[in-house]
Amino acid sequence: MRASDADRERAHGFLSAAMSTGVLATDEYTDRAANAMVAVTLADLDALCADLPLGQIGGALAASTPTEIRVSSSGAEPLRKAKALLSSAEVGGGSVVADSLKVSAVLASVELDLRDVEFTAPVLTIKVRAVLGSVHIVVPPDVTVEIHGSSVVGSFNAAAAGRGAPGAPRVVIRGSAFMGGVDVERVARGQYIGPTLPR
Repeated sequence: MRASDADRERAHGFLSAAMSTGVLATDEYTDRAANAMVAVTLADLDALCADLPLGQIGGALAASTPTEIRVSSSGAEPLRKAKALLSSAEVGGGSVVADSLKVSAVLASVELDLRDVEFTAPVLTIKVRAVLGSVHIVVPPDVTVEIHGSSVVGSFNAAAAGRGAPGAPRVVIRGSAFMGGVDVERVARGQYIGPTLPR
């Protein structure tokens, strides 16, 4: 029998609850959640959840509530690059982001605000490069964030890394800073973070 969107959503909630209780590791959750999003039949979804202990994760499943961020499909062309050279760039608002995003700032600055963007995949991978420049990434409190970065005569701030709410997208940030900086911070939606960058 073919699975509906509601069936896929229920399976995703089950997997999220399993991750939040430690039954599934983050990487395994990511793989299963991605498969759940594209599952065609109920049997496909059952195979992803069959080995999970309902008794152990039932409380987390019952307590989970829908998050403000939803992975959805938009008719707009997803954004895949944000680059600035001797200038500045800003991404935010209702922008649609693909499953991967390349961000580079060379003698420049880039502001990436993910609080109100439209995610098109369960996992967003951001590849960052800052050379004599700065990249500032703002994430909402409910997403899971992984940060893998290095710096040479600069900084790569990983303080915002951590688990988010069940069912919310996962943001994986990788890259480097050379005589520059990459800063990632969690900020609540609607909270003012200063003037926007000049366009």
